[in-house]
Amino acid sequence: MRTTELAWFKSSYSGTQGDDCIEVAIAEQAVHVRDSKDLSREDVAVGRAGWARFVRYVAQG
Repeated sequence: MRTTELAWFKSSYSGTQGDDCIEVAIAEQAVHVRDSKDLSREDVAVGRAGWARFVRYVAQG
């Protein structure tokens, strides 16, 4: 799947003032992450298990 076909979304914590933000798109095999202010850069694909570990770590504070 091409990244242009993915459904990208921003965090609910993102501001509307042009703040730095990432966008995430969930695909069958990976979670894609990109810089919302520089779409010319390639996205980073992370395995779903790795993404789940990352989210759990961040949620712990």
